[in-house]
Amino acid sequence: MSKILFVLTGADHWTLADGTKHPTGFWAEEVAAPYEAFTAAGHELVVATPGGVVPTVDRGSLAPEANGGAEGAARVTAALDAFAQLRTPIRLEDVDLAEYDAVLYPGGHGPMEDLAVNADSGRLLVDALASGKPLAVVCHGPAALLAAVREDGTNAFAGRRVAAFTDAEETQVGLADKAKWLLETRLREAGVDVRAGESWAPNVVVDGNLITGQNPASSAPLAAEVLKALN
Repeated sequence: MSKILFVLTGADHWTLADGTKHPTGFWAEEVAAPYEAFTAAGHELVVATPGGVVPTVDRGSLAPEANGGAEGAARVTAALDAFAQLRTPIRLEDVDLAEYDAVLYPGGHGPMEDLAVNADSGRLLVDALASGKPLAVVCHGPAALLAAVREDGTNAFAGRRVAAFTDAEETQVGLADKAKWLLETRLREAGVDVRAGESWAPNVVVDGNLITGQNPASSAPLAAEVLKALN
């Protein structure tokens, strides 16, 4: 049995360019699909957030239209209800990477607000990448990679192949022209090799121990890659 750390956003909003606070949090499927896969395989799960705050689910991610219909929405909601650790997170600041066999960063727009500028998360990511342990990041989760800066000022993920929520997808959800910055663009500016796939289709990129997914549809195949790496 392995011990897997979920690092979730503690934000319940995303501040847009005009100062508006867009309600958000973590995206349900990006937590539920890995939860189902990892628990079915018998692994132990721990949740960490900045400050140990109980994470907020993006209400839009619970809607039937976000989950392929009512049945999918019910499944995702049930998985989150069963994931008891979501209600008792530890402080991200207190995480000891040595205690875990793998690390997962789900998305939602929340990470654009907090994890993108969180130094504790950045240090954890630098160490996780260097450790060789499976490090999985999905959708807007790669916003956290922007804080993974080495002492010399370079990004630890520069040159690494990564999938992340694309500027095209952000445009299609109607938020690109309202955002302060766009994830794909900012990652490229940091030197990350973003491998964009078709919008909304599963796209998982594996680069060594780094496993990344582009969008919610990539969550289940991303979890499968983590399990493969742990076996």
